[in-house]
Amino acid sequence: MRDETVRLALPAAGEATERPISIAIVAMGGQGGGVLTDWIVQLAENHGWVAQSTSVPGVAQRTGATIYYIEAMPPLDGRKPILSLMPTPGDVDVVMAAEFMEAGRSILRGLVTPDRTTLIASNHRSFAIGEKIAPGNGIADGGAVTGAIGIAAKTEIIFDLNALAIAHGSVISAAMFGALAAAGVLPFSRDSYLDVIRKGAKASVETFEAAFERVKTGPAEVAAPAPAKPADDTPSLATPDPQLSELVARLNQELPEPALGMARAGLRKVIDFQDIAYGGEYLDILKRLHAADRNAGGGAHAYAFTEAAAKYLANAMTYDDVIRVADLKTRAGRRARIESELEMSNGQVLQTTEFMHPRMEEVMGMLPAGFGRWLGARPRLLGWLDRRVNRGRRVRTYSLPWFLALYVVGGMRGLRRRSLRHAVETAHRDSWLKAATEAVGTNYQLGIEILQCRRLVKGYSDTHSRGLSKFDRTLAAIKLVERREDAADWARRLREAALKDSAGTALDGVIQTIKTFA
Repeated sequence: MRDETVRLALPAAGEATERPISIAIVAMGGQGGGVLTDWIVQLAENHGWVAQSTSVPGVAQRTGATIYYIEAMPPLDGRKPILSLMPTPGDVDVVMAAEFMEAGRSILRGLVTPDRTTLIASNHRSFAIGEKIAPGNGIADGGAVTGAIGIAAKTEIIFDLNALAIAHGSVISAAMFGALAAAGVLPFSRDSYLDVIRKGAKASVETFEAAFERVKTGPAEVAAPAPAKPADDTPSLATPDPQLSELVARLNQELPEPALGMARAGLRKVIDFQDIAYGGEYLDILKRLHAADRNAGGGAHAYAFTEAAAKYLANAMTYDDVIRVADLKTRAGRRARIESELEMSNGQVLQTTEFMHPRMEEVMGMLPAGFGRWLGARPRLLGWLDRRVNRGRRVRTYSLPWFLALYVVGGMRGLRRRSLRHAVETAHRDSWLKAATEAVGTNYQLGIEILQCRRLVKGYSDTHSRGLSKFDRTLAAIKLVERREDAADWARRLREAALKDSAGTALDGVIQTIKTFA
């Protein structure tokens, strides 16, 4: 944030002006954009001004935030002005963005200009849908927005308004109102702002005051209080259970220091998924992979192969099946987390409705391996069953019938290791580890790259199927270049291409390139 504040050549509160003051607010649902708009309109009207507000709703961050637009000015010679319904690029005095990327979108729309606009924005992120659904890391680079703000705006007031609001038990709209008052871009006193906001909650007033002082005193950071930690249902490795203590002792004895942190996290995850015996299987496999690492001279590489194996083996062993999904949805920790995120108070009742669309493949995967294969060999019967199972359902998770049904399914983990899905996952896992182990002996980095390809396999149902298909295609392409000196580099390119888009278009391009010289 720049230290100075901008003061436009605006009239005093009771004086006339030939042009209105224009303010654009961009905010997502739940951030109080409508309330903030009402406050600003009320502020202007309290001083005898004519004010008008409009809004163009977005759909959360699918198409951008809702744009609220305000124009206000005193009557001119007793005549009421005609005010615009929409902001015009290059003609906006103040832009207020309740999220950092929305500030960037405002700049792209031309609403922020260096000769006129004061930009008030929070620098926290609320990730867009496109960022969340990307197969890999789809988070947009905020550096471009930071650079553009320094050029596009006449004055910027940028800090974590959301953290400040949370710290005072309010929402970001109150913090933005305080920042607007401190910016001095409207010809109204601090008390005038407070007269409007005092009608609301005490927390809103406190947030307003904190934001006002934050802008006036400079860039000292405001730390949000740590949210209440929801109940954690996963097991702790610090336990008197003798079997678990034995596994922890094995881990510390058999694995190198650089891999211990990742291995402990992996062991905890695997036990949470199944049981202590499954944790023992995890350590058995990891011990064999470490032996291959050691024989390949892993000491010179800080045993990076073993560390990667500890992470991705745990992920491979904790696949998302119907049992896992049902288990997670009925855990007390999940409900506590939702209540914490919604900031629920005593006496409020939580009810969730979730969309579930199981396929016959998921149901068949729960069956004993032999019976599942028998059923899979009878496509007509399988199709008949699929037509009765493969339907979308809206499930009220915390209603008694659905909760009991999910709880029973989640409790079937004892049958998991005899299921068809487990047999398929185990065979696929062993094939992947065999390829990585063979590679590490001749090309250490290639072995690590093959382990990291497990990033492609994630999720549930169709998401899992698409990821698995890209994983198999990537490993098949790696086989074509495994004898080249730059094989590890090509493996990395294949993996990164596969992570770029769900359709696999980028991956197809890299595979075609490889085929031209393989």
